[in-house]
Amino acid sequence: MLERGKRKIRAGIVVSDKMDKTISVAIESYHKHPLYKKILKKIKKLKADDPGSECKVGDIVKIVETRPLSKTKRWRVLEVVKKAPKI
Repeated sequence: MLERGKRKIRAGIVVSDKMDKTISVAIESYHKHPLYKKILKKIKKLKADDPGSECKVGDIVKIVETRPLSKTKRWRVLEVVKKAPKI
């Protein structure tokens, strides 16, 4: 039987929830420049499927890789790790 590969899981902060059933998640990563040794921060913004529309801006979420759901959406919300404080 054909086994499916292990799916990637990422954690990030919700930066936009204005789309219907979709959120935009910012994922930060750091790496050191090989020659100059400066630490660089890279921010990736990924679109993720949020079928219940439960995520709000500022929430910390875990997202998991999935099949292509639209032109740019290839991730699903796995869980909300921490809710954003209400102002």
